[in-house]
Amino acid sequence: MTSYSCCLILLLFTWNTAAYGPNQRAQKKGDIILGGLFPIHFGVAAKDQDLKSRPESVECIRYNFRGFRWLQAMIFAIEEINSSPTLLPNMTLGYRIFDTCNTVSKALEATLSFVAQNKIDSLNLDEFCNCSEHIPSTIAVVGATGSGISTAVANLLGLFYIPQVSYASSSRLLSNKNQFKSFLRTIPNDEHQATAMADIIEYFRWNWVGTIAADDDYGRPGIEKFREEAEERDICIDFSELISQYSDEEEIQQVVEVIQNSTARVIVVFSSGPDLEPLIKEIVRRNITGKIWLASEAWASSSLIAMPEFFRVIGSTIGFALKAGQIPGFREFLQKVHPKKSTNNGFAKEFWEETFNCYLPDGSKTSPASTSFHKGHEEGLGAGNGTSAFRPPCTGDENITSVETPYMDYTHLRISYNVYLAVYSIAHALQDIYTCTPGKGLFTNGSCADIKKVEAWQVLKHLRHLNFTNNMGEQVDFDEFGDLVGNYSIINWHLSPEDGSVVFEEVGHYNVYAKKGERLFINENKILWGGFSKEVPFSNCSRDCLPGTRKGIIEGEPTCCFECVDCPDGEYSDETDASACDKCPEDYWSNENHTSCIPKQIEFLAWTEPFGIALTLFAVLGIFLTSFVLGVFTKFRNTPIVKATNRELSYLLLFSLLCCFSSSLFFIGEPQNWTCRLRQPAFGISFVLCISCILVKTNRVLLVFEAKIPTSLHRKWWGLNLQFLLVFLCTFVQIVICVIWLYTAPPSSYRNHELEDEIIFITCHEGSLMALGFLIGYTCLLAAICFFFAFKSRKLPENFNEAKFITFSMLIFFIVWISFIPAYASTYGKFVSAVEVIAILAASFGLLACIFFNKVYIILFKPSRNTIEEVRCSTAAHAFKVAARATLRRSNVSRKRSNSLGGSTGSTPSSSISSKSNHEDPFPLPACAERQRQQQRGCKQKVSFGSGTVTLSLSFEEPQKNAMANRNAKRRNSLEAQNSDDSLMRHRALLPLQ
Repeated sequence: MTSYSCCLILLLFTWNTAAYGPNQRAQKKGDIILGGLFPIHFGVAAKDQDLKSRPESVECIRYNFRGFRWLQAMIFAIEEINSSPTLLPNMTLGYRIFDTCNTVSKALEATLSFVAQNKIDSLNLDEFCNCSEHIPSTIAVVGATGSGISTAVANLLGLFYIPQVSYASSSRLLSNKNQFKSFLRTIPNDEHQATAMADIIEYFRWNWVGTIAADDDYGRPGIEKFREEAEERDICIDFSELISQYSDEEEIQQVVEVIQNSTARVIVVFSSGPDLEPLIKEIVRRNITGKIWLASEAWASSSLIAMPEFFRVIGSTIGFALKAGQIPGFREFLQKVHPKKSTNNGFAKEFWEETFNCYLPDGSKTSPASTSFHKGHEEGLGAGNGTSAFRPPCTGDENITSVETPYMDYTHLRISYNVYLAVYSIAHALQDIYTCTPGKGLFTNGSCADIKKVEAWQVLKHLRHLNFTNNMGEQVDFDEFGDLVGNYSIINWHLSPEDGSVVFEEVGHYNVYAKKGERLFINENKILWGGFSKEVPFSNCSRDCLPGTRKGIIEGEPTCCFECVDCPDGEYSDETDASACDKCPEDYWSNENHTSCIPKQIEFLAWTEPFGIALTLFAVLGIFLTSFVLGVFTKFRNTPIVKATNRELSYLLLFSLLCCFSSSLFFIGEPQNWTCRLRQPAFGISFVLCISCILVKTNRVLLVFEAKIPTSLHRKWWGLNLQFLLVFLCTFVQIVICVIWLYTAPPSSYRNHELEDEIIFITCHEGSLMALGFLIGYTCLLAAICFFFAFKSRKLPENFNEAKFITFSMLIFFIVWISFIPAYASTYGKFVSAVEVIAILAASFGLLACIFFNKVYIILFKPSRNTIEEVRCSTAAHAFKVAARATLRRSNVSRKRSNSLGGSTGSTPSSSISSKSNHEDPFPLPACAERQRQQQRGCKQKVSFGSGTVTLSLSFEEPQKNAMANRNAKRRNSLEAQNSDDSLMRHRALLPLQ
């Protein structure tokens, strides 16, 4: 059974070796063997396997010069380590390197070779099988290139814990240690690259892009990460397409149509060169220009794409490149390659034939021309240049430096340096095993592995804990995901003025170790857009919104497609493409362009504005006129007119009017807290004082005239002290209202922002509208009472209280304040104060004019009427009328009684007042001058009414004579006319009070 198993395993291994003949590998013996996987070809020839015969291994086509250079980097590193006296002394590293042909199937075929050899060694069959040419197990594999290939290889090698160190597979999926247990790499994963791409788009203020990705484990995860980063930065994606080198022509045509019809000018591409090549060729055929290509590191420097004939289409490419390294002596090593000297390198023969377009006679296979498109590696791969199926023979003396190929392009060693670093990583892991001290090892109980019998899983353990310094002085250690964190160079494609080739100009870098926001550096002065322009292209769905506007959403469109909407009043934007307008501070308002905020206009009823000046002039005029009247009354204080109007109360009334006019000035000017608290109480108390004086004067005369006989009680009751007491009590109520108001809810200055947006109205906040209502309501209540008494006494002698004029003044007062209420409620801002000032001035002028102007006119311009006789004449006339009405009323009552008894009408013979019935026109009262001529002899006055005429006789003499006449009149009057006499005596008795 054991022999059978041995033969079976040997059969499998022999078949695998046959598939990879001597010319299909690079192999060298050593104490420890390293495996290598490199894309020496771009792909395999399409072949229909009809299975009519034994399937044959497919043929690899399209030679890859860069892939061969990477292979040379591995061999160079191994030979350098073998010749090092300090690194793995007395140990020799060998290698077995296979061509993956840039396909998964070839890569797995090579990987099975590594696994099979390791399984043979694990079976320990040397005692059963005489294997003279035994090859040690492969303890680590360097490779592969593409992420899709490495994914397949890692799944297989992970089953046996064989460490795999990739130099070019950057897919972030490979960082999953649960799935890819033995995978490590010397290239950064694509997560940082996708973030860097989004940062570049944000740097140039682009927000409208398209994406293209290879349909494999490299393109799909990379573009998915880019979408996540783009969404965080409000970058919109117009289209997203997948491509492959195996896509048919119709699929390519559809992708090109999308690109041609898109308004996005920036196209982000996560792909390898071979996958992208068919698409670029079709774009070149259609001559679609004006696009900016953002390239991932897999094709940013690909020789398949960076060709002069493609430059007019992709000349605006900005791409990422790995950080270049230095490999001393590598240039000379590359120049030493020769088929006869490189006996261990089975790929050298084909390299020579492809480089010089010839064939070596001793072994010969020609390199067929092919125009198929095949997948390359992720840095960018160069194609073979064979164009004919027949070549001349090679001499062997050709000079490798005389031909320009990607193989000799060692100016920027990026992938080659990653290969070099991968080999040294494995060597340092072996060195750690070689120098391990028992008790300090990484294995159970601190044990160490035996370097002579080392196994792959032991090397993997040391690789995970690796930490060494490379030849450039940089620290190398794999993180928990098996990755090395590295930086990127940013390159821009230029056209060389010397030979017209495409050169990669470094225009910036991306430092993944820096803080966010400081990682990207770009020198814009070095960038050429389209190969010649310095102006940054525009790639936005909508034009930038200027300051003063904001972006408005268009329904059904991505967020990057917007319309510019003007900021509303009170808001501003001072930056381009503002998402929202900012509100101005409370005391500020937006300017005309809405680009900044300016202080709001402050308005109040100012002293300097025309309206304020006019109101002030009227208030000053009122104060002047009131002072003038007060001066006139003071100067003529002993004249009958002044004395008849209750001189002391008139002074107080004029003082209150001065206060009313003065209180209006508190409403003008910028409201302060103290003016707000002073103006309403000053207005209310002044007016109440004024109305109280008028009320007391009017009510006093009315009560005296209505009394039956003016006794000393009336004189005492209506004495001066009591009048002032009543005025004080009426005013005190208003003072109490004001005190309560100021204590509970004092008015204050208030900056009103709500009435008009761009204006701040400085007004007085009244604190309590109810208190203001009580203040005005109480004033109006007193005015209503005053109006009632004035109206009731309107027919009294005009020289006493000017009842008619007071009635008019009260009417004016009511009209003003009734109009004030709706005006006050409907106005705002400074006009509220103006309305109240107008009301105060109108009411004050009305009172001043109606009550005092007539008297001032008589005093100054009609002094003949300012006499005691004029005053008494007026009083007597009123007495005559009242007495006549009373007598006539009594006569009519008597006549009605006589008629009811059947008697005849007649007059009482004992009465000195005679009446006769007639229907003549009324007989008017004579002039006061005529009465003065009759004073010495007495007179008889006829007073006519509608039903008859009454004759009255009365003498005006000195007070002593008047008293005697009164006694004679009493004796002459009958009892029938006693009521009339009482009325007359009432008026005459009032005279000494004046």
